[in-house]
Amino acid sequence: MLQERIKKLINNLIISLQKEKVFPDFDIPDFLVERPEQKNYGDYSTNIALKIAGVVKKNPREIVDIITSKLKDEDVFEKIETAGPGFINFFISKEHLRSQLDVIFKEKEKFGKSKIGNGKKINVEFISANPTGPLTLGNGRGGFCGDVLANVLEKAGYKVAREYYINDIGGQIKKLGHSVIGDEFAVYKGDYIEDLKKSIKEKDPEKAGEKAAEIILSEMIKPSVKRMGIKFDKWFSEKSLYQKGQVDKAIELLKEKNLTYGKEGALWFKSTEFGDDKDRVLIKADGEKTYFASDIAYLKDKIKRGFDIMVFFLGADHYGYVPRLKAISQALDFPKENIKPIIMQLVHLFKDGKEVRMSKRAGVYVTLDELLDEVGRDVAKFFFLMRNPDSHLNFDLNLAKEQSEKNPVYYAQYAYARICSILRKTSSIKFKISDSKLLNHNSELNLLKQFVIFPEIIEETAKDFQVQRIPQYAIGLAEAFHRFYADCRVISGDKNLTSARLALAVATKMVLENAFELMGIAAPEKM
Repeated sequence: MLQERIKKLINNLIISLQKEKVFPDFDIPDFLVERPEQKNYGDYSTNIALKIAGVVKKNPREIVDIITSKLKDEDVFEKIETAGPGFINFFISKEHLRSQLDVIFKEKEKFGKSKIGNGKKINVEFISANPTGPLTLGNGRGGFCGDVLANVLEKAGYKVAREYYINDIGGQIKKLGHSVIGDEFAVYKGDYIEDLKKSIKEKDPEKAGEKAAEIILSEMIKPSVKRMGIKFDKWFSEKSLYQKGQVDKAIELLKEKNLTYGKEGALWFKSTEFGDDKDRVLIKADGEKTYFASDIAYLKDKIKRGFDIMVFFLGADHYGYVPRLKAISQALDFPKENIKPIIMQLVHLFKDGKEVRMSKRAGVYVTLDELLDEVGRDVAKFFFLMRNPDSHLNFDLNLAKEQSEKNPVYYAQYAYARICSILRKTSSIKFKISDSKLLNHNSELNLLKQFVIFPEIIEETAKDFQVQRIPQYAIGLAEAFHRFYADCRVISGDKNLTSARLALAVATKMVLENAFELMGIAAPEKM
C-alpha cells in the first residue's frame, strides 16, 4: 500500500531529523496521505508540514524543503516535489506501475486481499425489516450495502457473519394481526393484507399476527432476499429470546449491576449514565417488556457468540437509537467503539424528472421486487451502492433502464465485455508480462495507476464502511480502460507491444472481476 509506505517513510525521516536536532522532540501527529483529484498534484499528496509547523516552529514551506531534500524512494517514486503552502506531492515511477502486472497475474482473484482484519469476528446485521409487509426500496438499499460491506470485510481479513434480526413479537405483530382480522385497530393495508385474510382464520390478533408474520417472512421477505443475491448466515428470531428466557436474564444482569430503578410502576435502565439523553423503559407499568429489553438480550447474545465488532444498518429514523445502543454495550462491558451503526437515508424513485409511486401490490410504497422487475438486480444494486449511505438517494428509472454509456452499470460492464471481445479475437496470440516495459503511453500508465488504487480502496472501505467506493472504483477503472482502448491500438504490427497491451487488458479484466465480485454483479462476456 503506497499510502502506508509514504506514511512510514515520513515517520522514519522525522524521527531521524529529531535525532539530528533539526526538529525538536514531539509526538508525530496523524496526517493525511491522499490521492489528489488533479493529476498535476501527483499521485499522492501529504499535509504533514502543515500539521507539524506549530511544534517545529518553522514555516511549512521550509519544513517541506527539509523533508523533500532527504526523502528518497527511487524504487517506487519517480519524483517527490513541493507544492502550495506546504504540501508534498509524490509521483509513482513507471517501473512500479508496470510491476503491478506481475502482482495481479500472481494473485488473480486474491488481488486486493488484506490482512488488516487479522481474523477478528465481525457481525454485520442488515435489512432486519419487520415481517409486517414486503421489502421496500429502503430495505433494498440497506440490504445491498450490508452485503457488499460484508464482502469487503472478508477480503480485508475479517471473519464475517451476516445476520437478519426478525422482530417477530410485540406491538408490530399485534398491529399486523389486527390488520389481518380487519378490526378497528387495523394499521397495515394493501393487497398482501387481503391475501393474508383469505388464508388466516384466527380471530385472536396476537395469533393472527404471528401467523401472518411467518407467511410474510417465508413467502415475501426471504424470496426477495434471494432475488437480491444475499445469503444470511443467521436469521435470528426476537421471539427466541423470550422462549429461552434471555430477556429476563438480561434484565436480571442489569439489576445486579445496579443499573435499573423503578418509577411510575415501570422498570427503567440507567442509560444516561452511559451518555444517552434519557433513561429507557425495560418493563412498562402493565408488565409488558419493551423492544429495548429485547435489544439488550440480543446484544448480550452476540457478545456471548464472541464477536469483536458489531455493525448495525439502521433506518433513517433511527438516529436516536445509536446512543442507547452504545449505552447497552457499555453496560454489558463491550467496547462502545466496536459498535458500528450505519444510518441508511431514504430512497426516492424518479421517472421523467418526477417522483413516482409504481406499487401495484402495496398501494402506498414501492416494493423492492417491483424495482427488481423494472431494472434487474445488477442495476438496482449498482445504483443503491453509488452514494454514501448517509445521503439521500434519488433513483433515476430512466437512467437505470438506459443501455448506453450514460448508465454507469452498463459503462462498467461494457468495459469487461469489450476486453472479452478483444481476447476472443486474439486467442491464438501468446503474451508476455515481461513486455510491459513497452507501456509508456499516458493512457497505459493511467490504467496501471488504477491497479495501484484497488488494494487501498479495500482497506479504506474496511476501515470506514463507505461502500460507495467500490462502484466508483469500477467506473474509474472502466473509464481508464475505455480511454486506453481509444488511444492505444491493442493489436498492431508490433508483436511485443501487442503482447504488452494484451497483458494490460487481461489484468484489467481480472481487477474488474474482483470489483464486480465484491458488488455481487455479473461480469458479462458479451453485451
